[in-house]
Amino acid sequence: MMHSISRQWSREARQLWLRWRTTQTTEPIEFLGRPLPHDVTICEVGPRDGLQNEAVQVPTLDKIKLIDMLSGAGLPVVEATSFVSPKWVPQLSDAAQVLEGIHKRSGVRYPVLTPNLKGLENALAAGATEVAIFTAASEAFNRKNLNCSIEESLKKFEDVVALARREGVRVRGYVSCVVGCPYQGQVSPASAARVARTLYDMGCYEVSMGDTLGVGTPPKVAAMFKACIDAGIPVEALAAHMHDTYGQGLANILTSLQMGVSVIDCSVAGLGGCPYARGAKGNVATEDVVYMLHGFGIHTGVDMDALLDASDFITRVLGRHGNGSRAAEALLRKRQGEE
Repeated sequence: MMHSISRQWSREARQLWLRWRTTQTTEPIEFLGRPLPHDVTICEVGPRDGLQNEAVQVPTLDKIKLIDMLSGAGLPVVEATSFVSPKWVPQLSDAAQVLEGIHKRSGVRYPVLTPNLKGLENALAAGATEVAIFTAASEAFNRKNLNCSIEESLKKFEDVVALARREGVRVRGYVSCVVGCPYQGQVSPASAARVARTLYDMGCYEVSMGDTLGVGTPPKVAAMFKACIDAGIPVEALAAHMHDTYGQGLANILTSLQMGVSVIDCSVAGLGGCPYARGAKGNVATEDVVYMLHGFGIHTGVDMDALLDASDFITRVLGRHGNGSRAAEALLRKRQGEE
């Protein structure tokens, strides 16, 4: 009990100190001669992109508790769920109940995925204030999983974006397979940039570039983001969504930061992957990303202790014997030793 109380006090003190430090920081952050952002926004995708690919059915109340724990840990963006057909993603069939049941904290955004107009209508009825749409940079991936071409998929989203904007709802865009595809192999930087620019022009305030298979390496990720910036997309409107299938996730995120990207998608406990991309083993773990960013002195607003609580909670719910985050595994063992 005393350990719990002291940990709570230390969290609150640390959050106050981090906020103060951010206002005092004036010196540039550099790594190997390249500037890094002072502040990085973590977009937590575990409750949606993570859980959608988990075989264990997670009860609705546990999903709500996970989201509340994540927002309570200081994460500014928590992707809550997806309004997709339950036939395709049974795990997220309780989307409306989850969105309506969470405690919506001031200053925290809770985007939801809306793959079509019907999904958007259902999301709006449940009180969504931010939504996300997705397509792929790979023609083969789109035809295999969405049964249409890239251009056709983008055309379908025009009505979704138009309705969302009329309702005052912000729209985030996702581009999958930005460096590689399970069906066609390599994806050119120009192809990824062209799709991203179309989403940006359509009205997406931010476009998240996803290495869905985790096949990217730093040079490929750098080339992809350079193509996006050269295509006229402001770097402030780009986000990095890396998978760790080949152990390149953190390296690719660091490369993204060096390219000027300051929004990073990641998943608590390294949950999930992509149910449509065979071989995609999982997202980069939020704990690993936060540990690295804090090591650089980059501000995230995230309380690692509280994040570890959320990580440990969902790992137990899923019945896992180990945590998908290496940082979480080490820090939780250290915590247990101190207690």
